[in-house]
Amino acid sequence: MQKFIEIAGRIGSQRHLVAIRDGFVAIMPLIIIGSLAVLINNFPAFGAFDFVGWMNGIFGDGNWQLVGGTIWNGSFAVLGLLVSFSVAYNLAKSYELDGLSAGLISAASYIMLVPATEDWGLNFAWLGAQGLFVALILSIITTELFKVLIRSNFTIKMPEGVPDGVARSFKALIPASIILILVGLFQALMTVFAEQSIFEFIFTVIQEPLQGLGNTLPAAMIVAFLNHLLWFFGLHGTNIIGSVIEPLYLPLIEENLRLFQEGTSAFDVPYTVTKPFLDSFVFMGGSGTTIALLIAIFLVVRGQQKHPYREVAKLSAPAGLFNINEPVVFGLPIVLNPIMLIPFILVPVTLTIVSYIALSTGLVPKTVAIVPWTTPPILSGYLVTGGSWRGIALQIINLGIAVAMYIPFVMAGVRALNKDMKGTDSNDYNQDRDAVV
Repeated sequence: MQKFIEIAGRIGSQRHLVAIRDGFVAIMPLIIIGSLAVLINNFPAFGAFDFVGWMNGIFGDGNWQLVGGTIWNGSFAVLGLLVSFSVAYNLAKSYELDGLSAGLISAASYIMLVPATEDWGLNFAWLGAQGLFVALILSIITTELFKVLIRSNFTIKMPEGVPDGVARSFKALIPASIILILVGLFQALMTVFAEQSIFEFIFTVIQEPLQGLGNTLPAAMIVAFLNHLLWFFGLHGTNIIGSVIEPLYLPLIEENLRLFQEGTSAFDVPYTVTKPFLDSFVFMGGSGTTIALLIAIFLVVRGQQKHPYREVAKLSAPAGLFNINEPVVFGLPIVLNPIMLIPFILVPVTLTIVSYIALSTGLVPKTVAIVPWTTPPILSGYLVTGGSWRGIALQIINLGIAVAMYIPFVMAGVRALNKDMKGTDSNDYNQDRDAVV
């Protein structure tokens, strides 16, 4: 187990995976805004109140939706381009290199590889989520080349007194020229010999099969299991596996969003397992569905107002409503607590199964929006399903299941803690309680 912890720790701190994770985090505001724009453009009707019809009556059919459409064009439609810059920037900064130069070189290389349309425009099909794998691979390769060339002194050194911005630009001139020439040669070879772009090749050979695998129930269960197993040992499971699953699940929600924007019902979009699926229906209150654990504690420890479990729960509840659960994970604690190991892992896996069945059978609409991860349960269930009460109902059912599963283990933990406290005098108990709080 110690070996497992060491390996997981190395994976979580691996330079390239950290750069990928930070790259996605940097563009997350744009992703959320683009998602909400689509949701507003297709806002559901509530009885007599039809928001879309009301807006069409004021501004004309579809005119007001141009705002949301242009927001989409500046976010989801260029997702691959944004990632190519942000990942390269973060990777270069980890090497203590000029992140801006590395990001610009990566973005320029990405544009060079994007197939042109007949009128010499850029093909939006590959600027967006379908180009994510090329963006990730390209940003890493170009940044590694940039690092080698800079450290090998293939640079132009300006005399002292030249402004820093100018000096950095000339320092990156030769590395940028070499990298762009190599990318151009590669593009020419792909066009002549393969007769297709690298985007089409990667999408067919790598990305499409992986996305198909990621949309399955076993894959979702593995993600839920590994995330919580890592958390149990004090490792940030969400960050460790996030860099692996983000490239798989973002294109899926992007496709759902695109079809929903075009008028497809949320019931009929193709993909069930997406990142909002996990965030909204499994990780309620944070990893481990810990908002259910807090509810279970309040139910079990009703008559002991100053009990350590209840004190920790009261302190953790405000943050837990917004899916921030470090106070309870480390304060109860859950980390390395054998009593909490089984429910902390079993609850999310169970909710993954229940939610997958509910969405795949059409009982609940599939996810068609990305909301901030701090969006409270109930509201998030409504938003990610395109404004459906069924999303709220599924969250309530999942919370009920999770609370019922946590209660026996909370009772066991309370009994064990009470037994330990009886072996100490009242002064020691007060000190221990204050230490826990």
